[in-house]
Amino acid sequence: MLRWSFPRRPWWPLLGGGGGGGGGGGGREARQARRLFSGSPRSGSHWSKVVSEAEKIVGYPTSFMSLRCLLSDELSNIAMQVRKLAGTKHPLLDTARGFVSDSRNNLQMRGLVVLLMSKAAGPSITTENSLQNDMISGIYPSQRTLAEITELIHTAFLVHRGIVNIGELTSSDGPLKDMQFGNKLAVLSGDFLLANASTNLATLQNTKVVEIISSAIGDLVQGIYYENSYLAEENGLTDDIGISIWKEHVFLSHSSLLAKSCQAAMELAKHDVETQNKAFNYGKHMSMSRKLNVDIQPFLSESSNDSLAFNLNSAPVILHQELIGRETWIKQVKEARTKGNLIDYGKLREAIKAGKGVTSAIDLCRFHGNRALEALECFPPSEARSALENIVYAVTRWS
Repeated sequence: MLRWSFPRRPWWPLLGGGGGGGGGGGGREARQARRLFSGSPRSGSHWSKVVSEAEKIVGYPTSFMSLRCLLSDELSNIAMQVRKLAGTKHPLLDTARGFVSDSRNNLQMRGLVVLLMSKAAGPSITTENSLQNDMISGIYPSQRTLAEITELIHTAFLVHRGIVNIGELTSSDGPLKDMQFGNKLAVLSGDFLLANASTNLATLQNTKVVEIISSAIGDLVQGIYYENSYLAEENGLTDDIGISIWKEHVFLSHSSLLAKSCQAAMELAKHDVETQNKAFNYGKHMSMSRKLNVDIQPFLSESSNDSLAFNLNSAPVILHQELIGRETWIKQVKEARTKGNLIDYGKLREAIKAGKGVTSAIDLCRFHGNRALEALECFPPSEARSALENIVYAVTRWS
């Protein structure tokens, strides 16, 4: 099991609640960092209930997994430095606060799914009885360690995504020295988490699992590179990537880590290749459904503020472009421009909602949800399997 060193006092009070840290908008990177914590299935209360019930099945709240690493002495010292960012617009401050105020149960979802998958599959038929005695709540200690490693990797990349592009800063983003200092802290803390994940991965003493998780880290790096390559320009005219390329990129940046962690959990329990593939497919398709759910929300929101920006590289927008054609899309974007050459997102949203892009995205979300449910059919009926099914239902419901 992982060994954690605990500081004399927790560091999250150091983050404080005052100041204006990250709340004033900032540049594109700051807005993107805040969205990392804003996405959850359409019915927030239902999602929280599903997660709460699932956590009871696996033995303990997964919300403490990454938190135990965040309580280490090293990160406690970093947190004292993070406090200096209070009052600035660097996204690292919002990211840190999100770790300890995750009211929507977004951050620990990957570790929870790995534990549920481990319990749903159980021990393989070739596992010795002596090894089965080591299981706690139907889960091997090595599988719990893997779930924690998965969360460490995910958390590290969340921190690294908060690094600001200094070259794109404007005067409204605040002093340059604050952004540079925040970037140094983001790099340091993200690297620390990745180093811990790598060290703990080695303690599993399973070269196949190391290979699987290492490839997932590579996928994350590649996926984030693609995300940055296709960031929307100020005029709103993104590259015409198409939904097939969008799915490839989303798999790398959002699905690969969970899919390969589920596969690795089966390898730790010595399950055959077919079972590993089923676990992989569940993780892949469930996370694809969840990403689609988050992308669709801005177009189903009943909020009175329709002028809020949405991601121009989201699935409904990509599908809308494919269905109406590139030239028509360029025309719609031009018509949605204001005098300051900014985008009137309310007007553009209505144009997209009038088409079939949103309904096509909903259909695609349900398609991946059904594929995830199909992958579970090889596992025997159990509370853990039902919990995995309920997670799929939660990310494919719209009422």
